[in-house]
Amino acid sequence: MKLHEYQAKQVFADAGIPTPPSTLADNVDDAVAAAEEIGYPVAIKAQVQVGGRGKAGGIKLVDDADEAREAADAILGMDLKGIHVDRVLVEGAVDFVNELYVGVTMDRGEGKPVAMVSTRGGVNIEEVAEEDPDAIVREHVDPSFGMHPYQARRAVYEAGVERDVANDVASVLQTLYTLWDDRDGADAEINPLMVTSDREVIAADAVMNIDEDALFRQPELAEMEEDAAGGDDLEAKADEYGFDYVRLDGNVGIIGNGAGLVMTTLDLVDHYGGKPANFLDIGGGAKAERVTNALDMVFSDENVDSVVFNIFGGITRGDEVARGINEALEGFDEIPKPVVVRLAGTNWEEGMEILNEDLVTVEKTLEDAVQRAVANADEVDQ
Repeated sequence: MKLHEYQAKQVFADAGIPTPPSTLADNVDDAVAAAEEIGYPVAIKAQVQVGGRGKAGGIKLVDDADEAREAADAILGMDLKGIHVDRVLVEGAVDFVNELYVGVTMDRGEGKPVAMVSTRGGVNIEEVAEEDPDAIVREHVDPSFGMHPYQARRAVYEAGVERDVANDVASVLQTLYTLWDDRDGADAEINPLMVTSDREVIAADAVMNIDEDALFRQPELAEMEEDAAGGDDLEAKADEYGFDYVRLDGNVGIIGNGAGLVMTTLDLVDHYGGKPANFLDIGGGAKAERVTNALDMVFSDENVDSVVFNIFGGITRGDEVARGINEALEGFDEIPKPVVVRLAGTNWEEGMEILNEDLVTVEKTLEDAVQRAVANADEVDQ
């Protein structure tokens, strides 16, 4: 479960992490009133769970009531990467001199939680990790003992954080780890953690994702679950259909049965120059109803220009999968986006013969299927 920024900030603030004063608003008048109460300048921020809100016009800094009204009117009701904005967070602006990054997640390769610190905050941390991995200091934590204060201090000092704020940053990092651990977190991060001109540190953004299987242990967070989907109809559909789904910002829709299989497909789409539009794992079996529901979701995403099915037949045989795909596609009056299918596993050859090639493009290898899907998407863009 992904918390909204305003929800994550409340959790952080309750734990003692400094956050700017803020108020949630769902209409222009309330947004202006909140800005007046907080005091200018303020930031007006769309509350949707997508990256790059600022670049897309979803975050605006304003200096007076007229600008606040204009910004709130522009952001409320806008479509931000396919998600309708129906709420904004009005937040006191931070007079900062530096932007840091702190985060906690699970390093599955090491089998341990990992805390991260970087002085390259305020930008896409995934790009930093790819372009300059040494710019992110990582500190692995033994979950039996939790994060020791010396570990937090070591990570902060090694990252090159200025000494006069290093202890405060270390305190934030240790609190963030404790929250991640106590609240059954999947990921928790602050990007940016701002250093102000008064040498204070303030969480100007907040991300916290919770392990849904542990929500029974987190009644307070469970109460936020209905609100956490916040305007994303596709994520709401995924919950209804029982799919594991993550919306991304590309244009190649991906459907598979098994998380590893879907992740491999995402990586190959990226490898061949495409951009994945989603992670969609339909789970065990691929009967017609589940395939239809998956296609309904992917076809409903306006960003998707082509679709690739990557299905491995295990207990569910390849011929059953193929019949399910045929039946699902035959239910559409018109196939809105080109679909490429690759089958493997039990009875895959029989399945490939059964697939209706008037409705789908069939490829024998995953590499060929992905390249075809990427090419289909490129043709739409041209």
